[in-house]
Amino acid sequence: MANLLQQLKQQSTVVADTGDLDAIRRFSPQDATTNPSLILQAVQSGNYDAQVQTILHQVRDHAGSLDAAVDEACDRLVVALGAMILAQVPGRVSTEVNARLSFDTQASLAKARRLVELYGDVGIPRERILIKLASTWEGIRAAEVLEKEGIQCNLTLIFSFAQARACAEAGVYLISPFVGRILDWYRKDDPARTYAPADEPGVQSVQRIYRYFRALEYPTVVMGASFRNSGEILALAGCDRLTISPKLLDELASTEGDLDVVLADSGARAERPALLTEANFRWDMNEDAMATEKLAEGIRGFEADQRKLELLLRDQLAAIHTSGSAGQQA
Repeated sequence: MANLLQQLKQQSTVVADTGDLDAIRRFSPQDATTNPSLILQAVQSGNYDAQVQTILHQVRDHAGSLDAAVDEACDRLVVALGAMILAQVPGRVSTEVNARLSFDTQASLAKARRLVELYGDVGIPRERILIKLASTWEGIRAAEVLEKEGIQCNLTLIFSFAQARACAEAGVYLISPFVGRILDWYRKDDPARTYAPADEPGVQSVQRIYRYFRALEYPTVVMGASFRNSGEILALAGCDRLTISPKLLDELASTEGDLDVVLADSGARAERPALLTEANFRWDMNEDAMATEKLAEGIRGFEADQRKLELLLRDQLAAIHTSGSAGQQA
């Protein structure tokens, strides 16, 4: 009998939620997705020291300030790791725009275009990249522009139906509605309550989004993300894509059983409503305490890890500069 992962791959596109090349090779996913936290973990692992040093030496004489050199090093690093991931997967890699730009449409556009340019410099076409942006109103507007330029996007940190709907209306290629982080909020709010996987609010949120998109014939891809257990994944079998951590991929690969398809296009169709306005979007978010809190928390968390990565690279750049100066004096 095929294991659950093998059966799942027949119903949904499986994406590896990791920057670990060994895990990617082991599970053979179609795509891979990263974020600042995963990039930081990869750098801290020591497995990419040679790549990091090469990049730091490339940017040490970068015109401008040390801040500019650190920013350039970060961009080149995420692209270098993305390129290594793409050598292991047949599909795409998602590369994230700095979380601190989540409320600045123009800065997000500039950073996204720079990342695409850097990928092009190493021979990787935009067709193999998804630019990840936080699903703020500003991030969604940036994605709308990028999509029109032929740069497809992955809108992340989706906790509400309003975010998902706004993304679809903006023509976003793919969205990542979170499952486990929604459950975290409800567990904290009511610790005594327990949920079967199919009854979890995060699972039901993704199911609602998927069915809405299919009924209104939005082409936006729905990729469930942020899983806490394999039961959540199985409760979303049939979703367009599922991005899964190595731990849960391993659990699915080692488990046999029959997989039931939960999500499929029923064929039912409905008329699209008027476009969501900024005022409507912000009001809907305001009325959803969970979504508001988890979006803010997610942005802060990614930014915290981005700053840790920048500090690490800044210290190494300073050491290279000191070593170079000492060599010149000698």
